[in-house]
Amino acid sequence: MKTKLVLGAVAAAVAVFSQGAFAQAASSPSRADVKAEARKSHTPAGEATGSVTPSKSSDTTKEARKAQTKADRASGQLKPTGEAGDLAGTQPGKGSEVDRAARKADTKAAVKAGKTQPAGEAEQPVGEKPMK
Repeated sequence: MKTKLVLGAVAAAVAVFSQGAFAQAASSPSRADVKAEARKSHTPAGEATGSVTPSKSSDTTKEARKAQTKADRASGQLKPTGEAGDLAGTQPGKGSEVDRAARKADTKAAVKAGKTQPAGEAEQPVGEKPMK
């Protein structure tokens, strides 16, 4: 009884695996076929058709480009780098126009007058004094 069961399982397994192997061999081309097809097409890898890569050679040397850049920088023709390079006047100023001592004095006066919010408390409604 056990022998019949084992033989039946082996036969079923062989049938399942052989069917997949035959189906795969019949539907897909071999590696050599794929390579031959790729050589015939002359299409570069990717989605684009035709040659879209720019030329890697330059007409000028590195030293000539560096000299041109230095000359442009000296004459003021070189544009600033970055996204906001063309916008004049949008750069933040360097530091504050009020010195530290003046800011401390203003803050001290505001605290004394009760115009500041105590640390760690919610914002006070207008006109009410902060709780002590």
